[in-house]
Amino acid sequence: MISVNDFKTGLTIEVDNGIWRVMEFQHVKPGKGAAFVRSKLRNLRTGAIQEKTFRAGEKVGKAQIDNKRMQYLYASGDQHVFMDNESYEQLELPESTIEYELKFLKENMEVHIQMYEGETLGVELPNTVTLLVTETEPGIKGDTAQGATKAATVETGYTLNVPLFVNEGDLLIINTTDGSYVSRG
Repeated sequence: MISVNDFKTGLTIEVDNGIWRVMEFQHVKPGKGAAFVRSKLRNLRTGAIQEKTFRAGEKVGKAQIDNKRMQYLYASGDQHVFMDNESYEQLELPESTIEYELKFLKENMEVHIQMYEGETLGVELPNTVTLLVTETEPGIKGDTAQGATKAATVETGYTLNVPLFVNEGDLLIINTTDGSYVSRG
């Protein structure tokens, strides 16, 4: 058991028969009444995000998540195949489980598979990935208004806004948390 006063971003907890990751939290001490902790939690089984308020000092169960290092191999219909780098054991995950992560996954990429008591919860991506730009409009000379952007599609099919100087064939570093452009690779 862990106290809600000890919440940290990224902590995994068990609440209401679900496995949740703490995305944000805030300790609130109103002038009148008891202190409480306001939190934003992501359900690791469904991907749903929920805001939940706990009384200060309340205890919740700590979920022990195991991360297994695996390599993404290929898609087979709506199943995606991952291989354990040590045992060469293969694991298939349905597309619905890793819908968001597929925007950044390319073949042979190493990721962590999150497991809880033998149950596969999902894929943990690195903080940033480097992907090749496959389609974008050329930047127009003189069109340099402050912060001007254009759409670019990367090799996984994901489309994001990038600065005007990015061209087809460039490698981009992309933040996997929010899908935003970081820099050229």
